[in-house]
Amino acid sequence: MRVFFLSSLLAAGAIGLTLSSCAPTQAVAGVTVTPVLIKVSAATARGQNVTVQGRYLGGPSTARVLLGADSSGVGGYAVPTSAIVSWTDSQIVFTVPSNAPVGGSWMFVQVGEMRSTGLPFSVSQ
Repeated sequence: MRVFFLSSLLAAGAIGLTLSSCAPTQAVAGVTVTPVLIKVSAATARGQNVTVQGRYLGGPSTARVLLGADSSGVGGYAVPTSAIVSWTDSQIVFTVPSNAPVGGSWMFVQVGEMRSTGLPFSVSQ
């Protein structure tokens, strides 16, 4: 009986260690998970709100939204923190600033040094 109980505890511990090592972790200083953009609201005019949904989006003190980048994530206009309406790890709502670049381009979120996957996005006047 003791042997069975001890081996059950060891097996449970090994399973727990295995499962915890598979779980994604996100620490801003050493971000290990690529932020992922899943969905963005339709093309929006300056002054209107935009909702971005994704995963591992960090927060306004550790990340930034980039508009107007090319498809590989180069360049872009960083949305100022004053334009952020709300920000969670899975959703960002911001107001398109009056000086945001107009036209079709790409949107990214950068958390620490990790740039997210991109989504096409347009700003209209």
